[in-house]
Amino acid sequence: MFQAEVYIQRRKILCEKIGSGLILFWGNDESPMNYPDNTYHFRQHSSFLYYFGIDFPSLAAVIDVDNQHQIIFGDDYTIDDVVWMGPQPTIAERAKLSGIEETQPLVKLYTILKEAQASRKVIHFLPPYRPENKIKLLRFLNVRPDQINVNASSELVKVVISQREIKSVEEISEIEKAVDLSVDMHLAAMKIARPGMTEAQVAAKVYEVALAQNCNISFPIIATINGQTLHNHSHYNLLKEGDLFLLDAGAESQMHYAGDLSSTFPVSKKFTEVQKQIYLASLKAHEAAVNTIAPGIKFKEVHFAACRSIATSMKELGLMKGDVDEAVSEGAHALFFPCGTGHMMGLDVHDMEDLGELRVGYNGESKSTQFGLKSLRLAKELLPGHVFTIEPGIYFIPELIDLWKSTGKLNDFLNWDEIEKFRNFGGIRNEEDFLVTENGFKRLGKAKPKTIEEVEALRNS
Repeated sequence: MFQAEVYIQRRKILCEKIGSGLILFWGNDESPMNYPDNTYHFRQHSSFLYYFGIDFPSLAAVIDVDNQHQIIFGDDYTIDDVVWMGPQPTIAERAKLSGIEETQPLVKLYTILKEAQASRKVIHFLPPYRPENKIKLLRFLNVRPDQINVNASSELVKVVISQREIKSVEEISEIEKAVDLSVDMHLAAMKIARPGMTEAQVAAKVYEVALAQNCNISFPIIATINGQTLHNHSHYNLLKEGDLFLLDAGAESQMHYAGDLSSTFPVSKKFTEVQKQIYLASLKAHEAAVNTIAPGIKFKEVHFAACRSIATSMKELGLMKGDVDEAVSEGAHALFFPCGTGHMMGLDVHDMEDLGELRVGYNGESKSTQFGLKSLRLAKELLPGHVFTIEPGIYFIPELIDLWKSTGKLNDFLNWDEIEKFRNFGGIRNEEDFLVTENGFKRLGKAKPKTIEEVEALRNS
């Protein structure tokens, strides 16, 4: 946890912005894998962590804005729990570290909420993503699961986003710890991957690096020779000479801040000449996006910088034709880059997207329906304190190539004969994490090998 004053100040700002009413926060519960005592790794609700810092299951909190009254609700361990789990701090001891003096057992929450409803006090709550918290809303507030989004407080969502999106000095330090550890995870993969290994063996080494530091991963590891599949979580393939290996993996710090990096490297000791061409094109797109970052710039422009770079490179390689700006406007580049350039990052690897992608990434503005552009998660104006990823890639997806070719889609910009030569190439992505500063930007964490020379040197070490 941070110092208690950090959480006290966050809640003070929250109350000032909300103005009146009752604010209800649910923490997360343990989630069973197959029976109640065998649970998944516990992960606290990120907004609960942000305002209270208590990393413990089955808690709730109420802030009475009008009376400046704050309570943590939870049940202390019984002796039966202690036998299995060992001694634990009391709920009161945990709450005190957050700067809250009053605690109550969970059963008391029902009475307080019913009294608030009876007095017609507004009860603000965030839209839950866990089914158990949806059930609690039905039980405690009689809000049906299909009515949750209607009844959730849009005002509270806006305020939470406005606070959490601007990272403090303490938060940036935590994110950099996660990014540094993420770099170590990628270095480990680059060093050990060899022909004859399985993807699973590489993924296991990557996971080990995080666990050895008493940390965890911030999302399921993508470790694959099929980089053209954007979220490929299977690890059963055998690595072979001539393959490209794409790793997308990040660490989560002990305080649950995320890192998120991607690397692509040859399974052989060196890239082939063809692999170098596409790899360099992806690096150019990465740098084009990075060099566009600035306070006041919309992230959509950062994305389009990467798109124009990819279209230019594909034209130089003979895979595209025509006017680059027109090709990007029509979405022709999306055959090779069908996703977005980045997303916000913090306590969540895709920060706050449980509150709604349009609210977080677009400030509520509408989103394009164009293929490729519709997958852009972040488009809004960048502010100092924003943290996000930069991760343009180049992908050759046979099924997508076949579909577009069969329908004659965007023939004016695509050279199908040349594209066919790359249909089994795979995919390439490099990803780094960035902070917007008052005067520009900063790459977070230590440097990850990225150039062809750096990657090949590590592969031959």
